[in-house]
Amino acid sequence: MQSGTQRFGLFEGLATAPTLDFVPRAFDLRHMDADDSLPRRSNDPLPLLIAQDLAPLSVEECEARIAALEAEVARTRTHLQRAVNHRATADALFRQ
Repeated sequence: MQSGTQRFGLFEGLATAPTLDFVPRAFDLRHMDADDSLPRRSNDPLPLLIAQDLAPLSVEECEARIAALEAEVARTRTHLQRAVNHRATADALFRQ
């Protein structure tokens, strides 16, 4: 270590600390959505759903799964539209 220079922790031994240009995109705050910083719910079924092995499913089970997922997409789109409308109403109210 150079005299007069102290480096601690993650950057110990580096001549200079890395700039944001060297931060991976996943950790770069400039590219994060507001919700990305929130912890994921531990009971969120989406990761399990995505990881599920589809090989043992029959044609009928696959069709039923697709129908259920399409219904969930429609429900989610409805919720999203309500949230967008609510936000637009709130924004218009506070602009006055």
